[in-house]
Amino acid sequence: MISNDILDLARAQGVMIATAESCTGGMVAVALTDIPGSSSVVERGFVSYSNDAKTEMLGVSPDTLSTFGAVSEEVAREMAEGAVRQSHADMAVSITGIAGPGGSEHKPEGRVCFGLARTGHATRMQTREFGAKGRAHVREMSRDHAMAMLKMSLDQ
Repeated sequence: MISNDILDLARAQGVMIATAESCTGGMVAVALTDIPGSSSVVERGFVSYSNDAKTEMLGVSPDTLSTFGAVSEEVAREMAEGAVRQSHADMAVSITGIAGPGGSEHKPEGRVCFGLARTGHATRMQTREFGAKGRAHVREMSRDHAMAMLKMSLDQ
């Protein structure tokens, strides 16, 4: 199970993890904290669903939100970096996207942006187009992708 792998790797490296989640509403934090002993690795989780929450909790710039929109790699970057800055974590993963239903021509349903910030490393961002596969499925795929990003970073 990837949650166990992440926790074991982080524990071995002395790394604390935070999450900054929008469209997944805390699903990554739940997946990690479902494992007994996760408190030695999971520092905290931020659920920042609204733009105000992104700004107030994570320090996402209102200018970034107005220029690029909440579903953007720029906002994902600021969410992940803000989660590290606003916690005692060494790394954070962020998720912001359109789980559906809905979307637009420019930001379709199923578009999700991710950020991974880690002390001493460059922040990485990715965008995935999961498609209009239904809200629950997009959220699950987003959780799984964020978990894979955490594991990949810890594997390096």
